[in-house]
Amino acid sequence: MRMRMRLRLSVLFLSLLFSAIPGTSLANAPDKVPSRLTIICTTDVHGNYFPFDFVRGGDGAGSLARIYKKVSRERELNGGEDGVLLLDAGDILQGTPASYYYNFVDTTSVHVCAQVMNYMKYDAATIGNHDIETGHGVYDRWTRDCNFPVLAANVVDKSSGKPYWKPYVVVEKAGLRIAVFGLLTPTIPKWLPERLWSGLEFRDMVETAREYMPQMKREADVVVGLFHSGVGREPGDFKEATSKLEDATWAVARWVPGFDVIFCGHDHRAADIRVLNIAGDEVPVLNAGPHAENAATYSWSRGEGAAVLADARPHGEVASVKSSEPDAGFMRQFRRQVKAVRKYTGEVIGQNAAPLTTRDAYFGPSAFIDLVHAMQLRISGADVSLAAPLGFDASLPAGKLTLGQMFSLYPYENLLYVMRLSGRELRDYLEYSYAGWLSESFPEEPAGEAEAHFLRLSSTRPLANPAEHWKLLATPSYNFDSAAGIRYVVDVTRPVGQRVRIQSLADGRPFDMDAEYRVALNSYRGNGGGGHLTEGARIPKEELPQRILWSSRRDLRYHIIQAIRSDGGITPPPPSPWSFEPARIVQPLMERDRQLLFP
Repeated sequence: MRMRMRLRLSVLFLSLLFSAIPGTSLANAPDKVPSRLTIICTTDVHGNYFPFDFVRGGDGAGSLARIYKKVSRERELNGGEDGVLLLDAGDILQGTPASYYYNFVDTTSVHVCAQVMNYMKYDAATIGNHDIETGHGVYDRWTRDCNFPVLAANVVDKSSGKPYWKPYVVVEKAGLRIAVFGLLTPTIPKWLPERLWSGLEFRDMVETAREYMPQMKREADVVVGLFHSGVGREPGDFKEATSKLEDATWAVARWVPGFDVIFCGHDHRAADIRVLNIAGDEVPVLNAGPHAENAATYSWSRGEGAAVLADARPHGEVASVKSSEPDAGFMRQFRRQVKAVRKYTGEVIGQNAAPLTTRDAYFGPSAFIDLVHAMQLRISGADVSLAAPLGFDASLPAGKLTLGQMFSLYPYENLLYVMRLSGRELRDYLEYSYAGWLSESFPEEPAGEAEAHFLRLSSTRPLANPAEHWKLLATPSYNFDSAAGIRYVVDVTRPVGQRVRIQSLADGRPFDMDAEYRVALNSYRGNGGGGHLTEGARIPKEELPQRILWSSRRDLRYHIIQAIRSDGGITPPPPSPWSFEPARIVQPLMERDRQLLFP
């Protein structure tokens, strides 16, 4: 209702304006004001600017090259750039070799992400948590290179008390003043070391939106939310600690009236829903999903014969671009940048003696994860390593090993930490991991139990696209932490929380629950990500920084690459000395779930 009133007021205002100007009438207004306004939003692009798979070679799905084809078509339909508002909801600076190359290798050129977004003529973007993960040097440089405002109202500069990025921007499109308001999930300190966000404070999303809404309503006809925070769920009361909510878009839409439409991201789940706010208005909430494979759009069209945007059934959708052709002009524009990334990723750094896959990692020790364990122990000198499969279905073939393939082995720019943990905390950490990993109960005779499963699943119905079978897992696989450096058994016949039995250190020395051990793990986990340390080992969040004994200065992938170069390649290490038991129960269920996940 409020949106209709605003648009009708805009019609009335422009009608009066045109009638007051000699020689001007509503009949000739359409060449001044587009008859249609479309908002297009991308999110969680994660460096997928170009339609190539720089890791495995060949073509890749999605990409901003394909998104631009859609943007160009909408601009043609809407009478030009004035009829399209182009936005991004964050996490665009990290995730592929293309972004990594311009983040940390070529640091003198205009950042390729800014080049691409400037070429596409984005109107605004919100910062994402993985953008913050690149560090001040990268995201500050990118912000300077962008020809559009970067937004985040709830990210505050501690020294000034003011937003570090612009809180919102008012853009004039199709005869309307549109306020675009940015927010970032405030749980950044839970995942990232402070040196990556030094000097910043992350405030509550609901309270920040409530603070700015009156000002935006005075300045604009339409208010658009642009949040890097997943849809989430509606909390029972806005007084709940929304600053602790990772995915708080629903809470903002519900408790802060004034938004006409909200675009969000972060959780990698495409969405097109309506949230009823406390004023009784429905707020459209759209999430395009990750990797520039879809675009979220919301459009208004003028009524027949009207000169400006009248209320005519606003329409929202999340549409795939995976099968569309990349824009030819875009591809010509960025030939040089693509060539530079291909040269970088094509460098041979050694030989891989045997194929490696994360598929084995769900059912016991695997050569893929054991390699990560071996590297973490070697680089850090720690007693114990903790690691999980960061890619649901990643692999390294035997033969020549290129630098680009290291993004399959280790896809994220995590640092490597060494932390101080007691034997008891280490055991409780692993109990927490396996509680999310394995079924809650196991039958004594699994062969006769058709419904029994080894893994903790959210669904047992295969999806049309097997590449999306990660959605069948109740817990994301990147939280399936195992350990190296200790000998232990996971006994599925025991109750949840009592399944891990640590026998000794890997070299045979006794394992002591009261002793302290140097434990290697990535910075996401070390800062509390996944809850393994805070909920599993029950270490208070504020105590975690005091437990860090050492941190790498460069990302873990960089150190792994250097080690492989030094060795001339990869030789799979001996399997980590841990197992699931008893075999007669777990083996049949493992085979069932292996076929389910990887048919």
